[in-house]
Amino acid sequence: MARKVLMMLIAASLLMGCSFNETVGTVVAGVQVIHLGGKVMCQDCTKSYGEWTHGSKPIKGGKVSVTCKDDRSRIIYYASDESDEEGNFNMAVNKYINGKELQPKSCLVRLVSSPHLTCNIPTNFAGGITGVNLPVRPTVLYRDLVQYQLGTFFYTTPRCAKPAAGDTHDSFDCDANNNY
Repeated sequence: MARKVLMMLIAASLLMGCSFNETVGTVVAGVQVIHLGGKVMCQDCTKSYGEWTHGSKPIKGGKVSVTCKDDRSRIIYYASDESDEEGNFNMAVNKYINGKELQPKSCLVRLVSSPHLTCNIPTNFAGGITGVNLPVRPTVLYRDLVQYQLGTFFYTTPRCAKPAAGDTHDSFDCDANNNY
């Protein structure tokens, strides 16, 4: 009995050691492409709370970009993709750039633009404006597929946009000699 348990532990540790290396991230022989995916949605703040949180609508053609840097913080890769009618985007990033292996943790994904007429103000929900770094471990690691599934990025309407600090919308700037 003890011998069977010992053999199972050895086999499990060998399998785990071959599939993941903590210093590099993922070790999958033959993988040349890293896949990134997520969603682009519209949130309308004029709706009730339930509709606002659960009633977001997909944006077709919402542009998302990925920017990857090397170990000296130089940009070595940039690409963008547009979301489909369900709001999903999927990008394939070459794992090797100029002969060097790309480190997924050095890649940043963010919103770029929305073709929607009224829902075109990017929000920072889930890091849409500032960007999101890829996690250390991929979401899907199966045979030769390495995929990072990111969260949902949101746009909103101009009515819902919070004014930037320093923006004044008062009438005092019109005429310095106005006494009213």
